[in-house]
Amino acid sequence: MFGIKASVVAALCTTVIGAGVVTCGGAMAQDWDPFAAVERQIEADLVSGTKKIEVAGKRVNVSCSGAAADGRPVIVLMHGGGDDLTKMAALQKTLSGKNRVCSYDRLGAGASDKPQGPQDFASTGKILTGVLDQVAGDRPVVLAGHSLGGLIAARYAPGHKDRVKGLVLMDATPSTMRADIARVIPKSAKGPAAQVRAQQLAIFAGQNPEKLVIADGKVRSAGKIPVEVIKHGRPYLAAIPTYGKRLEKAWSAGQRKWLAISSRSRLSTAAKSGHYIHTDQPGAAVKAIERVAKRAA
Repeated sequence: MFGIKASVVAALCTTVIGAGVVTCGGAMAQDWDPFAAVERQIEADLVSGTKKIEVAGKRVNVSCSGAAADGRPVIVLMHGGGDDLTKMAALQKTLSGKNRVCSYDRLGAGASDKPQGPQDFASTGKILTGVLDQVAGDRPVVLAGHSLGGLIAARYAPGHKDRVKGLVLMDATPSTMRADIARVIPKSAKGPAAQVRAQQLAIFAGQNPEKLVIADGKVRSAGKIPVEVIKHGRPYLAAIPTYGKRLEKAWSAGQRKWLAISSRSRLSTAAKSGHYIHTDQPGAAVKAIERVAKRAA
């Protein structure tokens, strides 16, 4: 969920080049594996460090670190609305000790280009596909998204089962959040609650830096991939006058709905966390992502 006004809610690739047959250092020519050499060359072509890549005619800022072990998926972190990849930097650093981990700024966020016009889940999904082509190649991926990033990941996975082999949704924006806000906070609301309603509905309609129209929709199945859904434990939405407790209930119900995305879904609560689970309780995020990556392998 995009940040609500502070007055209302305070918290609302590794380069390895296989150059051919090498016999120095005691290695025997017959020990050379041509298929391994091909894989090393593929790895050499993948993004390493932080740089801007071209996707669909736009410059997209990406960051990759760590090396993918044999059989392990590439972990791709997806920031929330109003954030950028720097918000995922600490999480990426921790995870990259054992994994290849990448993050990126969506169009309109961080150091990436701005979108030319309105975006929807299909267009932002095309950018994600282009990013995955360059940061993961043919390797399977695990998408780990926070808030809006989680919603985008959950919308993307069912249509890309060949590539997405696991999901971690960290307090992901519920699939029917626009309708929930409109229902819970009525048009007749006054004061701060009315401001929250107007602000959030405008954001969902596309009045945000990404120009993304955040449409409600049903939760679609991504098959039997491992999925971990983590919801916040500190009820920060309850700070909204009159309607906060009902919004909290709607948010919790939305987290439970995400379980329908897979027959191997698991819901947990980060008891000490507000909306930013990966910064409030990074250990919970790391463990969930590593569990999914291990199961996806």
